[in-house]
Amino acid sequence: MEILLAKSAGFCFGVTRAVNTVYEEIEKHKEGENRKIYTFGPIIHNEEVVNDLERKGVEVVNSIEEFDTLEKGTVIIRSHGVSKSVYDKIKEKGFDIIDATCPFVKKIHDTVFEKGKENYEIVIIGNAKHPEVEGIKGWCITKTTIINTEEDALAFETEETSKLCIVSQTTFNYKKFNYLVEILAKKLYDIIVVNTICNATNERQLEARKIAKSVDTMIVIGGKSSSNTQKLYEICKEECENTFFIQTVEDMKNLKLLPSKAIGITAGASTPKNIIEEVQNYVRIKF
Repeated sequence: MEILLAKSAGFCFGVTRAVNTVYEEIEKHKEGENRKIYTFGPIIHNEEVVNDLERKGVEVVNSIEEFDTLEKGTVIIRSHGVSKSVYDKIKEKGFDIIDATCPFVKKIHDTVFEKGKENYEIVIIGNAKHPEVEGIKGWCITKTTIINTEEDALAFETEETSKLCIVSQTTFNYKKFNYLVEILAKKLYDIIVVNTICNATNERQLEARKIAKSVDTMIVIGGKSSSNTQKLYEICKEECENTFFIQTVEDMKNLKLLPSKAIGITAGASTPKNIIEEVQNYVRIKF
């Protein structure tokens, strides 16, 4: 049996940078800086990594209100980024900030802020409940609409004289993004489209689709709350009906896999290398 492992599987640049930032701070504190370390939200959507950091003393803070009862310390902003108001409020409460926002996400913040000053309305294509999209919206200073589905795009209306700037969640499905932009463009507004899906996401999706087309079984590894992993699963499922979404090698033991000549494996941007290797070894031994 052949095992096809996606070269793009695992941590992307932004996630690697954010996770390394937290571990570097832990090491600094071991050397004498006795200050509490917090992350605003889980540093990545992966329980294994978050649990390891908690064992090393890093606390996850999920709301601004929580800071009122916490010991002063250092707050690390995760790769998803936060709104300007959240950033400012953390500072106001007397905490130091280390900003590990992915540079690609930070570029979107700058884009929507600058275009807002030019009186563009902002359209964000993405999941309204995703922290990255919440953060992007928090840098918009003009009317902002979030579009996630074909129905959202078809229903969109604004003033005929409006100027629109369209951006995207960095992990959005590239094919779906183009489709939604096509719908909006037909409405004949004055539109600027800034494709802010990061290259790593696009490459990961293209590779996943290619592998899924050529195998009998496809395994997608990542956290259940990971948006980019969910997108990978959807893409692979379109090409390979026998596609499974797992978090760790333990989940493999509950799967009823059919005999396969070829099994493909990919993983989301928040999946550590060791988990990918464990799954790959399990498949190699068991099948």
